[in-house]
Amino acid sequence: MSLLGIDIGTTGCKAAVFTAEGQCLATAYREYATLHPRPEWAELDSRAVFALVKEAIAEVATHTARDPITALCVSSMGEAMTPVSADREILGNSILHVDLRGAEYVERLKQEMGQQAFYSVNPNILGPNYSLPKLMWLRENEPALFTGAWKFLLWGDLVAFMLGGEPITSYSLANRTLLFDIHTQTWSEQLLAWSGIGADLLPRPAASGTLAGVVSAAAARELGLPKGVQIVVGGHDQCCNSLGAGIHGAGKACCGIGTVECIAPVYDRIPAASEMLPCGLNVEHHVLEGHYISFIYNQSGVLVRWFRDTFAQADKQLLDGNEDLYEILSREMPVQPTRLMVLPHFEITGTPNFISDSAGVIAGLRTTTTRGEILKAILEGSAFYFLESLHALQVLGIDTSEFIATGGGAKSAAWLQVKADIFGVPFVRPRITECGILGAAILAGLATGVFKSPAEGVKHFVHRERVFEPDPKRHAIYRGTYEKYKRLFPSMKSLLADL
Repeated sequence: MSLLGIDIGTTGCKAAVFTAEGQCLATAYREYATLHPRPEWAELDSRAVFALVKEAIAEVATHTARDPITALCVSSMGEAMTPVSADREILGNSILHVDLRGAEYVERLKQEMGQQAFYSVNPNILGPNYSLPKLMWLRENEPALFTGAWKFLLWGDLVAFMLGGEPITSYSLANRTLLFDIHTQTWSEQLLAWSGIGADLLPRPAASGTLAGVVSAAAARELGLPKGVQIVVGGHDQCCNSLGAGIHGAGKACCGIGTVECIAPVYDRIPAASEMLPCGLNVEHHVLEGHYISFIYNQSGVLVRWFRDTFAQADKQLLDGNEDLYEILSREMPVQPTRLMVLPHFEITGTPNFISDSAGVIAGLRTTTTRGEILKAILEGSAFYFLESLHALQVLGIDTSEFIATGGGAKSAAWLQVKADIFGVPFVRPRITECGILGAAILAGLATGVFKSPAEGVKHFVHRERVFEPDPKRHAIYRGTYEKYKRLFPSMKSLLADL
């Protein structure tokens, strides 16, 4: 038997198949573009993305003849929802979290309910990035699409549903809508009533690891899957990523470096609002029973991708397919810290402030500045963003003496060394860095009896590969640079808001 993990991200999807012993049989990746129909709008073509998901599944399925897939599970980004019909037809695009549509409804919610009262039901920091304001915007501005939808599904739910499963969402993904009550583990009657969104438009919330059905016969034939593959409810990508990084208990945090970078601490309780709100921290269900997680996040990989597409388009076109452009570009970076400073506000920021009226900055440019310096400065700026939140984690009892690095960015030794030098603590790279698909596969094994406990799944699947130790001299330089970095946004705030 083998286990299929699927990860749906903002810029690409991945699929990987693992044996019960944790051996990776095959992986596949497909990249897709973000659509910008208007300034400040950001969407995914849901039909096109699902077609690419199927391509990735079909590719890895060809390598499993001797070890047939018995179960699959999906890890996915949160917030973005897709309208579907009861007969499994995708009706429209999904609006991404960086899209600012619906911000006016969030302001109304803040005024009418208040952040603290809202947090007691759904412990998130109110912002325009969640599903609720997008749904209200659709109802107002695209009424035909809204009223024609049978359900609105988050990406993990959508893939499972389109493959033949029931319309079920995990507690972790339900949290990202702003409509979920974390205490009752149901859609909040209070928030549904306020928004006018009917519960019938939403999938049924359930714990991660719940069985959602089996892959339909038609989908199995199309994708080359065996009959009866069980579909397991997965979870929010950062939660699956945490499990795939080997964290199966409270008190640890991993650092997922993807399109968005996210530091995710794990708790065995719902921390008090008095501890979390001042730090701008949310709380949601983990994919593991009895555990919870919160996120410190901001733009990261998306900035590196912007750099690639802006500064290295010609190089990309000249590659023969055997070279990694990111590795080529990283070799141009200087070893020592740069004299540049990058403010990573290219899109709406994440925790703790959710700044939407700002813009990205690259400060300190000279005619002698190289593109390697600019790339390293982007990595430095994205790391500086997280330093102010480390103390909050320590107060909450989270061990910050090392971080497990995951995601596509963790493949870069240069990137992890920058992070270790800035944070001043070791960064650990596991053997498999795509921990979202790894965590999803572990969940599939837990739900179908392959593993008796999360610890057993982690033992088989998760292995350390390399530890990046901080360089004391570079860390000292970065401490000084960070003091200047902290002055960058306050000194330009008014101008950036105008821009």
